[in-house]
Amino acid sequence: MKINNIEIRVKKKENKLLLKSYAFIFLFSFFFLLFSSSTNAQDSIKKPKIGLVLSGGGAKGLAHIGVLKVIDSLNIKIDYIGGTSMGAIIGGLYASGYSGKEIEYAFSQMDVEKLIQDFVPRSSKGFNQKKNDELYILTLPFKNFKISSPRGLSKGMYNFNTLSQLTYHVRDIKDFSKLPIPFFCVATDIETGDEVLLKKGTLSEAMIASGALPTLYNPVELDGKLLVDGGVKNNYPVEELRKLGANIIIGVDVQEGLKDRLELQSVTSVLMQISNFNTIEKMHNKILLTDVYIKPDIKGMSVLSFDKSEEIIKKGKEAAVNQTEKLVKLQSKNNIQKEKIEVNDSITIKNLSINSLNNYTRAYVLGKLNFKQNNKITFKKFEKGINGLNATDNFGSILYSFDDKNNLTFSLKENQINTFIKFGLHYDDLYKSALLVNLTQKKLLSKNDVASLDIALGDNFRYNFDYYIDNGFYWSFGINSRLNTFNKNIQNDFNDGTTLTNLDINSINIDFSDFSNQIFVETIFSKLFLIGTGVELKHLKIQSPTLQNVTPVFDKSDYFSVFGNIKYDSFDKKYFPKSGWYINGEIKSYLFSSNFNNNFQRFSTLKGDIGIVKTFYKKISVKLQSELGSIIGERTIPYFDFILGGYGYNKINNFQHFVGYDYLSLSGSSYIKGSVMFEYELFNKNYLNFTANYANVGDRIFESTDWFSHPKHSGYAFGYGYDSLIGPIEIKHSWSPETRDHYTWFSIGYWF
Repeated sequence: MKINNIEIRVKKKENKLLLKSYAFIFLFSFFFLLFSSSTNAQDSIKKPKIGLVLSGGGAKGLAHIGVLKVIDSLNIKIDYIGGTSMGAIIGGLYASGYSGKEIEYAFSQMDVEKLIQDFVPRSSKGFNQKKNDELYILTLPFKNFKISSPRGLSKGMYNFNTLSQLTYHVRDIKDFSKLPIPFFCVATDIETGDEVLLKKGTLSEAMIASGALPTLYNPVELDGKLLVDGGVKNNYPVEELRKLGANIIIGVDVQEGLKDRLELQSVTSVLMQISNFNTIEKMHNKILLTDVYIKPDIKGMSVLSFDKSEEIIKKGKEAAVNQTEKLVKLQSKNNIQKEKIEVNDSITIKNLSINSLNNYTRAYVLGKLNFKQNNKITFKKFEKGINGLNATDNFGSILYSFDDKNNLTFSLKENQINTFIKFGLHYDDLYKSALLVNLTQKKLLSKNDVASLDIALGDNFRYNFDYYIDNGFYWSFGINSRLNTFNKNIQNDFNDGTTLTNLDINSINIDFSDFSNQIFVETIFSKLFLIGTGVELKHLKIQSPTLQNVTPVFDKSDYFSVFGNIKYDSFDKKYFPKSGWYINGEIKSYLFSSNFNNNFQRFSTLKGDIGIVKTFYKKISVKLQSELGSIIGERTIPYFDFILGGYGYNKINNFQHFVGYDYLSLSGSSYIKGSVMFEYELFNKNYLNFTANYANVGDRIFESTDWFSHPKHSGYAFGYGYDSLIGPIEIKHSWSPETRDHYTWFSIGYWF
């Protein structure tokens, strides 16, 4: 019994010890949890989550950069960023790892004019696109027999290309919460009017969609939604930052307030005032949610004042400095170190995929891009390819993205407008005045094709018809038909001077008609040169209606020929170029003729032209040019001689410009010519120039040393040119020391 009692007492003591142990553990856990929660609460107070909201405002949003520079200098750690429009663009770059100073430098390198318009360098365009831009002054798109208009003035390709390159280092991040700083931006669904939060996808696409200012930029289609500027719905997304968990919010507001009646002097200002009513009404509550509210003083600036970027950034910095007392309290105790962003100047494209298209083939797209997969190219070359695709005007939207393995994916939206009516005008002393009317139809018979008909109405009727199937890197197919006519008193009778000598006259009135039809194929060689070959049937009629007692018709024959050519052109502009070079070569063999004069024998023509332009001291450009041509075989048909003289007309056949001599006054079966032109840009688009050219022209000059001798013909000209909206307006006064004759030529508009 005692033993049992002892055992019972021992068990009671053990139970008491066990209860005390449980109580101790419970109390320890309770105080530990209490202490931990207290510590966490203190930590949350000591280390608040800071959100940064950046409003939209176009160019005025550059003030955000000045604020970011102050935030960086104060060592403030931003935990979340939300932005709209320009606030989304600058906020997205900051979230991807750039500092305020680096963003300022990036914007300083941008071309202001390209930011607000679809500027495509001429060097990025194909030969057909170059012709289109240098021929017409007005283009009217048609859809269902009605004049149509684009959704915006610009697709914003320059902006998108720039942002894509700047965010290339985060190309693999498709969830914006995984960026160095979690980020979102706001866009507006143009179909429903709903606000759209962009938190995932490709960063550059999200930024460009948020900044798609209506009427200025085309809407951007993402995930099936047609998006425009987020400022239409929410230009200051502070509420969303609170929802993400931001305890303290720094807000930068570059929106305009309401204008008074003195400032409302235009339709645009009135419309902007109306659109701002809703935004300004909401801002009162939004400001209450902002702990540090920064309002830069940018009165007088507009959404397009990109040319005043330095001043706007400075205003942003000043506004942030005025809030230093509040901002200092948010300084981080630890030194914030941003990872250095590696800026690559080249990329290796492994796989290249393109979405399915109805009217254009993969080869067509690749041909315009001018680069292929499994190739390493520079970003400059890549952007040039994108510009080449954009220059076709066949795609209303061009978006692309890279993944972490450098696979490139294109999302292209075909332009639904395929019919255009275009207009041009021109005057020169050879063809006289003409109004050009053009009808262009894309996708007429097959994919990749375009048909174009030009009709020149004026003193001399002319037309030009082109049908072209562009197959990119592969062989492309084309048909051309043209008619050129003019009437002119010239010092050349197209008959080797026989008629002038027999009649003892110095000039003759000529009716000239050239009706030519070609079928050809061509392709890109070495990604630089265009090479082509084809056949031609030409009907040539040359007569003088004023001659008496002699046969008035010099030639009325059909000529069949085969030809090959090579072209390259990197001039920045066709008229008044400042940089680049070009080369143009052709060989043509005349095989058959209807033989009006019964003297036809087979022959060939060989000609080449090369030129280079270089600009010095930004204002003075020098253009060097060299030409040569020769007839190979028996010279029985003088109407295909090389004929020089005059300036300002569209060159056909073997007609060539030569200042100092009148139109078409020098001729021979072979020639060599060299010229130099000095051009000075007096002020914007106004040019003064001086030209000197020299030539040897004659019969078979390359069979002796005559071509290399002292030039027998020379001419000089002073001129003025204006690069106007309707094309070049030029006047030149020229003279030749050999003839002592003076000629003044005047031309208006693009040559055709």
